[in-house]
Order: sequence, then C-alpha cells, then structure tokens
Amino acid sequence: MNMTRQLLKGPAMQLPEGLALEWPGGRIGGASASVRLCLRHRHQLARLAQGRIGDLAEDYVRGELDIEGSPADVMAVAGALVGDPVQRGHRPLGVQWLSRLRSRWRHRLDRDARQVRFHYDVCDEFYALWLDPLRVYSCAYFAAPDMTLAQAQQAKLDLVCRKLQLAPGQRFLDIGAGWGGLLLWAAAHYGVRALGITLSRHQFEHVSRRIDEAGLRGQVDIRLLDYRAVVDEAGFDRIASVGMFEHVGRDRLPHYFATLHRLLRPGGLLLNHGIAAGGVDNPELGAGMGRFIEKRIFPGGELVHVSQAAESLARGGLELLDAENLRPHYARTLWAWSDALEAQLPRARALTNEATVRAYRLYLAGSAMCFERGWLALYQLLAARPDTSGTRGRSWATGSDYPFTRAHMPA
Repeated sequence: MNMTRQLLKGPAMQLPEGLALEWPGGRIGGASASVRLCLRHRHQLARLAQGRIGDLAEDYVRGELDIEGSPADVMAVAGALVGDPVQRGHRPLGVQWLSRLRSRWRHRLDRDARQVRFHYDVCDEFYALWLDPLRVYSCAYFAAPDMTLAQAQQAKLDLVCRKLQLAPGQRFLDIGAGWGGLLLWAAAHYGVRALGITLSRHQFEHVSRRIDEAGLRGQVDIRLLDYRAVVDEAGFDRIASVGMFEHVGRDRLPHYFATLHRLLRPGGLLLNHGIAAGGVDNPELGAGMGRFIEKRIFPGGELVHVSQAAESLARGGLELLDAENLRPHYARTLWAWSDALEAQLPRARALTNEATVRAYRLYLAGSAMCFERGWLALYQLLAARPDTSGTRGRSWATGSDYPFTRAHMPA
C-alpha cells in the first residue's frame, strides 16, 4: 500500500484530462471521465507510472485489464501518456549498430514468409468485416471530402496507375499484391499484363479465385513468391509495391531497391507506397508500443524516415522522380477501419478470438492517432530505372518514361 501511495503522488501519475483510473482498493479521476482504465493488479500502477504503455496494451489483450470509452477518446488519452516519439533524442551509435544486425537476422527468406503469414493469414472473413469490398489493405486516397472508404480506395488504385502511366500491353509487377485490388484494377482499367506476388497463402487463393471470376486468366497471374525470387530477363515496364515496404527491414532496403532495379527494364517506372517514421531518429513508437505491435500485429515490421528510404532507393540505382505524403489520408482510412470493426465486434470475436479483436482495436485506433499527430507518415515514392543507352534522343534526355511534368496526375 505504501508503494501505491508513492506512485499516486509522483508526477507520472498526473492523469491526462478525461481519464479515470481504478485498481483493487482504489480509484482516482472524475466520475464523468470519458475513458476508464480498470486495472486488475496493483503492480500495473507501476507500469503506468513508468510509461510502459506497451505492457499495459499487452495486459489488455490478455484480459488482465479493461478499457472503457470510445476508440477516439481512448487514443486521445493514450497520446498524452505516450508522448511524442519524434521529439525524443537520438539513439546511441551502439544501439543503431545492434538494430542493423537484428534487422539483417530477422529478414531472411524463411522468416519473412512466416512473419507475413502471421499477420495476413489470420482470417479472410475477419479482414472483410472492416476493409472495403475490394479488400484494399493500405492507405486510401480521399480525392473528395465526401468520399466513402470504398470510393477512396478506388481513387487510390487509380492514383497509383496514373502515376505509373500504365498503358495497354505493358508488363506490370505488383509486389505484395494483397487481396488483388490493384492487380485486377490495373488489368481491367489499363489493359496491362499483370503479375502479382504474395507470401500469404490465404491471399494467393483469394486472388486466384478473383482472376478466374473476372475472366482475366492469361492476362493476370498471381504467384506465392518472395520478391527476391522473381526472375525476369526482359524486365517489367512498371512495378508497384504497395504496403509491402514496411516488411523489408531497415538493413535490407538498399538490396530491396536494387532488386526492383534489376526487375525493371531501362526507363521503366516504380511506385513504392509505404509507411515511414515521422522523425529521423524514431524508428519505432515509444513507450513499448513498437514492441506490442511487433508481437501482436506485424512481426518483423520496421520503419525508416523518408529521407532514409530515398537514400536506399538511390543506392539501389533508381532515380527518385516524385514524392507525396498521404499522411492525413491514412489517418482517415484507419479511423474508417476502426469504426467498421467497432460496429462488428460480436462477429469479429466469432471469427477469431477475444485477444485478436482486442489487439486490432488498439492497433487500428492507435495507428490512426499516430498518423493524425505526425508520428507516422505514408509516402508514395515514384522512381525510374535510368536508361543510359542514349537511344532516347537529345531533345529531352529524360532517361525514363517519365515526362517530368505532373499533367498525368490528379490535381
């Protein structure tokens, strides 16, 4: 009891506005608080006082504490407890070095396959509860403020196709094809000959069915394959990597972009769409939240700042042509997913289990909050494999299919 009193007197226990706290034998906070944190054990007070929010999230998933309140209110309180990771100090050189070794070890071929399947092979019907009808599991593009999620996801697919300037007959590679939204959109609307690759067995089977249902067999193919194992001597005209970049690993990014360079024909275009850290020196969220996401949601997921992504892209032999930050669009996308899951909680529990549902409730709403506050970002990087053959003429000497204007992009 003495420890409890000491904790409650400490500065760390000055509760954010809107939070009430209960534990065996005590409570603090107003009765009208919008969020109520109900601890089952007194030792959880120490975790709260020490800012170990990731450990408390793990306790919540295991059913060892309860959280009452709307996802938006809960995340407003969580944001105040976690603090801004972008403003934290530089990591020591030794920590950076160990992180690079760990990244290299974590992203071998066999481990990457297991890590991808851990996340994406949870249950297709579970994802269908809160994704749009095309099951596009990446940032949408709200080209108009009144768009529904489904409309915004179609706008995103078209944005990618337009940035890549897809045209009939082009050979198009979709790395990390998900449930096939972009792959089939590009084939149906732009007439490309498309190959998609994935490491998820569930997604592979789903996309195979969709190809046959759309009558696109022969024009579109899906393979259960790692990007490092793709072999194509002729080279693809266009490559898209949407929502896969985060699984590559910080230390392997130059090799990743070098592989895409190898797969592109000279002059061809690449669009890399991926999450980036909000700051240069915060590769993961603070207060243990990064470890929580690593364990419960995205094992092997690693983030870098966009400047580091651009450097790795250049080291891979590619030329960066255009960069766009869709951060606010991802915040809105994630809140749409969170709202959809909240509306289907009984069904979600029936399809998976209570622990999975609790983890995803925290993950979706927490990620939305991080994008709102700029702790995370979402970049589309458009790049080319430069054509140095000199056969394109000297009038423009662009070295790629890119026109060096933005006329082909939406306003």
